[in-house]
Amino acid sequence: MTKIHPTAIIEDGAQIGNDVEIGPYCMVGPHVILGDGVRLVGQLAIDGHTNLGEGCVVYPFASIGHPPQHLGYHGEATKLLIGKNNIIREHVTMNPGTVQGRGETNVGDNGLFMAASHVAHDCNVGNNVIFANNASLGGHVKVGDFVFLGGLAAVHQYTRIGRYAFVGGMAALDADLIPYGSCMGNRAVLAGMNIIGMRRRKLGRETIHALRASYRMLFAPEGTMQERIEDVLGLFSEHDEVKEIVEFIKDSSNRPLCTPKPERAS
Repeated sequence: MTKIHPTAIIEDGAQIGNDVEIGPYCMVGPHVILGDGVRLVGQLAIDGHTNLGEGCVVYPFASIGHPPQHLGYHGEATKLLIGKNNIIREHVTMNPGTVQGRGETNVGDNGLFMAASHVAHDCNVGNNVIFANNASLGGHVKVGDFVFLGGLAAVHQYTRIGRYAFVGGMAALDADLIPYGSCMGNRAVLAGMNIIGMRRRKLGRETIHALRASYRMLFAPEGTMQERIEDVLGLFSEHDEVKEIVEFIKDSSNRPLCTPKPERAS
């Protein structure tokens, strides 16, 4: 049964699913869609053309779906699409897309967005991510599944972060981070593979060994990147995870590739 606190303001046109709970002093705009089982704890605002998937929980003072922080935005009906079962904590901000970009911002399922984290306009965020406190994405960032962003991490516009990657606390990432990679620092450098994350997600030992060996080869000082890619594919062609890293490197991008310091490549 849906429960709406008498102090909540639900504007005409908002679509409210089954078994939704809307706490005190919440504001829900006229174009908002709340899926079944959504819980708005209280004292928060959801506006714009925002679709909040079933089972999401949003905590006080979050600002979801309000205009993007972009000087070229002039009230266009762009979208914010949030998947299922996300936990969105206090002071989190998520903005819709822009007509200059994709026209929508996408957030996947089962994410944890800790206090004051930020998803900017036109981002595409995968499933099962964790954004620690104050982690922030610039516009147009792509984040793969199972990515972890440490506290106060900041990601430059148009950057790509591959699946299972780890961004250390207070890192300033302005280059593409390979799948399964780990980075840290300001500016962030590639610091190895996200071994802890892979073990937590129960990747097999053989897969982890192959990823570690391919990492050493890809970022060795000898030869060109193309030569190293060919060597890696020759040795690890049966490992889809290794091929995923290679395809990530080969894809076109607006940003450079995050690489190790020379002493970290060995």
